[in-house]
Amino acid sequence: MRTLLSLVAIVILGVVVLMYFGIINIDQTQQGVVQAPKFQADVAKVTLGTENKTVAVPTISVEKPGAQTNAQAPN
Repeated sequence: MRTLLSLVAIVILGVVVLMYFGIINIDQTQQGVVQAPKFQADVAKVTLGTENKTVAVPTISVEKPGAQTNAQAPN
């Protein structure tokens, strides 16, 4: 039960923060007398795009160690 209440509180806090920064704008368009009130929500528009770029990527080479002789073998 505490987890559910914590999640609800986090969601409410997130909506309040988004409204504060103007990302979400909620306006009441019809008063609720007999029917339920109507609301209109304007949210920020996010556009995504792609861009082709050439990126330099470092190359890595791995060399296996040579055969060790008995004199050089670690203890």
